[in-house]
Amino acid sequence: MSEKIDQFLLEILWTRLISIVDEAAATFVRTAFSSLAREANDFAVVITDAQGRAVAQSSVSIPSFTGTVPATIKYFLKRFPPETLNEGDILITNDPWMGTGHVHDVTLAAPVFWKGQLVAFAGITSHMPDIGGRLRSSGIREIYEEGLQIPMLKLVDRGETNNVIVDFIRTNVRVPDATMGDIWGEVSACHRVTERLHDLLDETQVNFSALSEDIRNRSEAAMREAIAGVPDGRYAYDIEHDGFEDKILIRCGITVDAGAMKIDFTGTTPQLPRSVNVVPNYTSAYTIYGVKALLCPDIPNNEGSSAPVDIFAPEGCILNPRYPAPGGARGMIGHLLPVAVMGALAEATPNRVWAPGSGNSALTIAGEHRGQRYASVYFWNAGQGASANRDGLSLISFPSNLSNSPIELMESSVPVRIRHRRIRRGSGGAGMHRGGDGLDLAFQFIGDSPAVVSFIMTRQRIGPPGIRGGQSGRPGEVTINGVKRDLTEHVVVNPGDEVTIKTAGGGGYGEPVEQRSAVAS
Repeated sequence: MSEKIDQFLLEILWTRLISIVDEAAATFVRTAFSSLAREANDFAVVITDAQGRAVAQSSVSIPSFTGTVPATIKYFLKRFPPETLNEGDILITNDPWMGTGHVHDVTLAAPVFWKGQLVAFAGITSHMPDIGGRLRSSGIREIYEEGLQIPMLKLVDRGETNNVIVDFIRTNVRVPDATMGDIWGEVSACHRVTERLHDLLDETQVNFSALSEDIRNRSEAAMREAIAGVPDGRYAYDIEHDGFEDKILIRCGITVDAGAMKIDFTGTTPQLPRSVNVVPNYTSAYTIYGVKALLCPDIPNNEGSSAPVDIFAPEGCILNPRYPAPGGARGMIGHLLPVAVMGALAEATPNRVWAPGSGNSALTIAGEHRGQRYASVYFWNAGQGASANRDGLSLISFPSNLSNSPIELMESSVPVRIRHRRIRRGSGGAGMHRGGDGLDLAFQFIGDSPAVVSFIMTRQRIGPPGIRGGQSGRPGEVTINGVKRDLTEHVVVNPGDEVTIKTAGGGGYGEPVEQRSAVAS
């Protein structure tokens, strides 16, 4: 086959690549042990080329992971150069700076060989049901509290499992069968990508390097064209979050020049001795996601999409922290990055942007009931910001693409009884279009012994702001037995305790009709 790929054939090959990663994702969901994979969708499967450059990812991947997995594979290649890799190898790490930003996600990669040459990588990352340490909380002060750190290692070498690694992981987590079960599910997904990619290459004899380059080049050209549609100039936006003793500020400056974009976070809050720090991989992933979602959402997502975007965050700020800063709750801040981009470009693209919403919230609970250990994570979504075209969606996870945890699953896996789960009506900000509403969930703890609970709850003091005259959404809150709690601390719940979780509403877009009418009169 020639190096220049016909556009019709390219479309067929692209569809085939997506089917490969989607089949691998389905394999992972079927083989994983935890609800984080089966129900919450907290994972991504990615194919890269031999240099670790992203080519394709599964259809419902988490946006952050589609950016971090290729970065991790590039780090793997520094640790394991191509000449040290073999068929049957599986690489593993949860190093936050080389991975997704916190130790709770374990990333695996498998080199794909064809005709004796390294041609691609299969990559996957997923949030584990437990990684040891203290339960995930925004108040944790050092990475060492957050759990087991897995350096870059070969979990499987030429098809042979390194059982020392397996033993270390099992010994350091609360639910070893579930955690290792998910890791073996990730291995299955890597194998499925490898098998199906071999099938594709055998059938078509396509030069995979040429194919991936063609895909990337087309995406890059489309992104440059989309950026060129934004007037050249300097744009800026500040967005605040609750913080701890002081508010957290994300300062986003964007320079658009001839189809390229520079995004500068100078002036952002310094890193904190709390677990809300965001490593560069994660900062880059969600910043680029904001650009792509705003300007070029329909083209295939790959390394080419990010090529025209240059990102800078000063070392030592909350978006580029120094080790050993904790980052278990990095989503609380990282989820602000797409809306920071949109806020900066609101005047230039008023009919495309949407107002800030609230990222998803999480509850982690661990204990023992009827002689059995349990440790589980559940996600609760919030209100999406409104846009120029419609109201924001309620109970949606933006930008993380996570699902609300089913209450039936929660009741069957941990000792709780759900009192209610309903839309928190009226929590979205008013505007020409209203922000989406948050969630109102209540449960009673019915375990036979106390349990430890921690919360990752966003927007507890400062509601998501509106945009272009829209009003802010209502902040969220958590109460235990009717009393508001400090969510930076772990909480011990006792049998009979009642917990109520209310997530924030999204910001509104544009001045409310009644407000405009009053001004006009």
